[in-house]
Amino acid sequence: MADTERAGRAGGEASAPGDLVIAKQGHFYVGGHYHETKDGGHIRAGQAHVEYQIPAKATEPYPIVMIPGGNQSATCFTATPDGRDGWAQYFLRRGYGVYIIDQPGRGRSAHHPEIQGGLRLSDAEDISRRFTAPARHKLYPQAERHSQWPGEGIPGDPVFDAFYASHLTNLAEREIIQHHNQDAGEALLDEIGPAILLTHSQSGTFGWLIADARPGLVKAIVAVEPGCPVGFIEPKGPPDWFAHSGVERVWGLASIPLTYDPPVGDPAELRFVLEDVATGPELARCWLQAEPARALPNLAGLPVAVISSEASFHTAFDAGTARFLRQAGVDATYVQLADLGIFGNGHMMMLEKNSDEVAGVIARWLADHVTASS
Repeated sequence: MADTERAGRAGGEASAPGDLVIAKQGHFYVGGHYHETKDGGHIRAGQAHVEYQIPAKATEPYPIVMIPGGNQSATCFTATPDGRDGWAQYFLRRGYGVYIIDQPGRGRSAHHPEIQGGLRLSDAEDISRRFTAPARHKLYPQAERHSQWPGEGIPGDPVFDAFYASHLTNLAEREIIQHHNQDAGEALLDEIGPAILLTHSQSGTFGWLIADARPGLVKAIVAVEPGCPVGFIEPKGPPDWFAHSGVERVWGLASIPLTYDPPVGDPAELRFVLEDVATGPELARCWLQAEPARALPNLAGLPVAVISSEASFHTAFDAGTARFLRQAGVDATYVQLADLGIFGNGHMMMLEKNSDEVAGVIARWLADHVTASS
């Protein structure tokens, strides 16, 4: 299979006109466990807040569970910082029920430092460099093509300020984050039944973990610029555009256990190799399994789309994520927006000027890959 599968015609329809008619909406909590405190009491930690809406005309067989990435809450899917409808409304208008998680320890999901540890938050300048104004800093080759952010993308610009105001703290410990989100995702699917997962960036890892734990209940994964396998690639600027931080995800796609075939008892049994050379200009070398590769049996047959924009630093390695998945027997499609005539997007494409156009690519991919009999 080629690295890029064309997901539909260039461009996408705008949100349907008219009122959005909702049959049911609300919220609830899933997951979490009681823990004994130092003074002998008990607190519950690890639960996730879930906001949901069901359209009056629910025509699609499975709802979409949207899981925000790092520092984000449900708001990144319900509105853009310049005041337009978000992806939640886009898919509601197309007949999907929508459930959006606030990650455990973030937003409306309580943080308990005694159980979950410390917090971290990216400063405004880092957010601007990476996500909203990369063309100003040129830390990676694709950065200068970024044109879709609605505003200047720097502190003091009203759209940037609205975006940064929504930023929340992350749990600092990667393993705690992944365990909590896997548990919450399992609990959500146990409650609502089969669903499509839509992940972004940091939460890409959670999609693989939830599908591994509940393979019969995940009908597809749309992974919007998910974290790369094994190591994190940092944009550093010329002449060494991309630097690897080392092995952070010792289970390949995650820092906590995944199911492999042949089975793995200790992650040290897994062997990963960094490509000798990148597969194309302006791309980073990516991590794969050493051959013969182990399979990910609980993800086998699951349709996965890895969506990548033209001007994000993720563009340098997202194709490698799709290759890693295919090497493990997963039906993964790499969708590069620029190949579909959609240009200028960065990492936060769900908030950018052409967000509906990008959502249209996802909608068409889902129409082609997910049916009621899936």
